[in-house]
Amino acid sequence: MTVRITSVEVHDVRFPTAARGDGSDAINRGDYSATYVELGTDAGPRGAGFTFTNGRGNEITCAAVRALAHHVRGRTIEEIAAEPVAFWRSLSADVQLRWLGPEKGVIHMATGALVNAVWDLRATVAGKPMWRFLAELPTDDLVASVDFRHITDALTPDEAAAILDKGRDGLADRLATLDRDGFPSYTTSVGWLGYPDDKVRALTRQAYADGWRAMKMKVGGPLADDLRRARIIREEIGPDALLMMDANQVWDVDEAITAMAALAEVNPYWIEEPTHADDILGHARIARAVTELTAGRCRVATGEVAANRVVFKQLLQAEAIGVMQVDAARVGGVNEVLAELLLAAKFGVPVCPHAGGVGLCEYVQHLAIFDYLRVGTGLEGRMIEYVDHLHEHFVDPVRTRGGRYLLPERPGYSATMKPASIAQFRFPDGPAWR
Repeated sequence: MTVRITSVEVHDVRFPTAARGDGSDAINRGDYSATYVELGTDAGPRGAGFTFTNGRGNEITCAAVRALAHHVRGRTIEEIAAEPVAFWRSLSADVQLRWLGPEKGVIHMATGALVNAVWDLRATVAGKPMWRFLAELPTDDLVASVDFRHITDALTPDEAAAILDKGRDGLADRLATLDRDGFPSYTTSVGWLGYPDDKVRALTRQAYADGWRAMKMKVGGPLADDLRRARIIREEIGPDALLMMDANQVWDVDEAITAMAALAEVNPYWIEEPTHADDILGHARIARAVTELTAGRCRVATGEVAANRVVFKQLLQAEAIGVMQVDAARVGGVNEVLAELLLAAKFGVPVCPHAGGVGLCEYVQHLAIFDYLRVGTGLEGRMIEYVDHLHEHFVDPVRTRGGRYLLPERPGYSATMKPASIAQFRFPDGPAWR
């Protein structure tokens, strides 16, 4: 059956999270929002995708999706699957819109929303959850989906094929492990910067009781406050649980090193986004300093706003990160994420996807599971971020047990929002915004 995409609908959906302090960090305090895309077809099945924004500006990403939609409308999923890189480049390298990036920012995020919607449609038509759809694709099809332009100095198609072929060995055993135990995760819900100390303590205590043994807090405020809050969390979780920190790019390089010299007291597992996202050499210098300060116990993690596969290539080449944090909605969709997972495997760096926001947990569970099954093939150092916000607005929300993600079972990319939620939180005319 040929499936042709006949319509592209775009919705500006925003949730009023800023007032509660949910998602607050050293730089951001926003209303979690989604540029939500629905693909209609002549055969009945629909595809859904989105990119995540922080409130104001979501209308710009919606406009970018509309500007790119003609590259998707009218195509069949069969012709897209036959030439996946050509399709991807029609969006990421639009001969005029590319000037607004290139391959970064609003245009690239809009590209990701459309590309992810197409992959959701493909998995839905195949009747498989996205992780299984990807894991069962032949190596040649996966390699053919990756745009290797600008990254062959770090990863060649032959190297990618070898990684994916090797990933077939033991796949059934790894799947049985996930089916039995779930996928390791950590929670960020305990430590938003806007939360008072008593709320941080109460949330940490509850998370520990619920089985979480890895938790993340926001830092980047006054250093004394950061250290006080870190001591609270460490006191509640004990010496053996993992405590991660996230500065959301607020520090200069020297400032980051100074701050981590003090925060090393509480034995952090990683420091996330310690400086500007584009500062590759700054991250490398911080990584060397943090390794020395903590005798190798702490590492640098980043990637949630890394624009594209080329930035990740440089971070890896410069030995600037010990943890790669791919964001499913920041880069150009599944095709580019495949490149990034393969790069991480080539350089031996674990991937712990960035999540939270609106629907990012739903997205990245599939990517992390696929990575374990076919690419990275190990769980050491691998965790999916979990934030307990807004899952109720999705038809197929994430499920956790004892601090672990359970395998998604429904076909698709778990990206479909409930129609009632779209109507309630549509900006600016939904009831939530009147």
